[in-house]
Amino acid sequence: MISIEVIQRTAEQLMAKAAIEIPQDYLAGLQTTAAEEDGDLSSFVLQAMLENYEAAKEDRRAMCGDTGCPRWYVKMGNEARIEGGPVALEAALRRATANATSNIPLRPNRVHPLWRTDHDNNVGIGAPEIEYGFEPDGEWIDLITVHKGGLFGTDYRMLFPSDGIEGIKRFFLDSLVAFGKRGLACQPAIIGIGLGGSKDACMVLGKRAACLRTVGDRNPDPKIAALEDEFKELGNSIGMGAMGFVGKSMVIDCNIEVGYCHTGGMQMSVHAFCLSSRRAVARVHADGRVEFRTDPDWFTDYQRRETVEWDIPESQVKSA
Repeated sequence: MISIEVIQRTAEQLMAKAAIEIPQDYLAGLQTTAAEEDGDLSSFVLQAMLENYEAAKEDRRAMCGDTGCPRWYVKMGNEARIEGGPVALEAALRRATANATSNIPLRPNRVHPLWRTDHDNNVGIGAPEIEYGFEPDGEWIDLITVHKGGLFGTDYRMLFPSDGIEGIKRFFLDSLVAFGKRGLACQPAIIGIGLGGSKDACMVLGKRAACLRTVGDRNPDPKIAALEDEFKELGNSIGMGAMGFVGKSMVIDCNIEVGYCHTGGMQMSVHAFCLSSRRAVARVHADGRVEFRTDPDWFTDYQRRETVEWDIPESQVKSA
């Protein structure tokens, strides 16, 4: 049985880590980008951000004044049992979000869309979002918090099969140019692309691709992996750099995830994470152990399965 007290305590620690400590994979990608950038203003922004990250760690303060909209991704092993059940779990994550907003502190960004009611704790109707995933084995629960900007940096288009790869490229570039010229995202960023699914599933795929995969990770489908490399290079060739200034550092990395869709369509969504790539992960075991990491490891073979039943990959059979 996994303790609710341990879950809430871990969740509050994760909120602080996400707000203050940039993940190492993103930091390495940003440092590489900064070394290659030759645009004056873009270079200045990148260097300033790297200095801000160091100051945030030293002062134990949030790395950006706009701490985005905290959200949770929860993945459970099939044998996991939670004290008080899923209702207690969600209550613990809401308490952790409210406490962290006050204690870190985070900017209380969440308001009612009509009445602008603000409880000063990032908690309200449908907030924070909590999404779930499951794995076949294990008595553990993964808690993943992502603090993603909640205004722009997202677009969607219904494409058609005849648009093909060239149509995907056009919408990708249209989105990045709009993000940069209109100030709709904080670049450079991890760009997530969702292809397929229904409209809502497509948006979820793209956001998860941006927020739940690490820099340098590649889709296991070699053709999709090649597209990820191509799109990263393409995104950095449009003449825009950090925060939309002239440069060549629009994209830290590009991740693509797909879902089966209606035969007549090819849905596509594009999501920019944030120059402050805020995520943190911990696995809570039934015996109370907590293991912190920065790789969400969300897109496993099981999450990408195509079969009706779950067929254990041969590699896992041999290692079992």
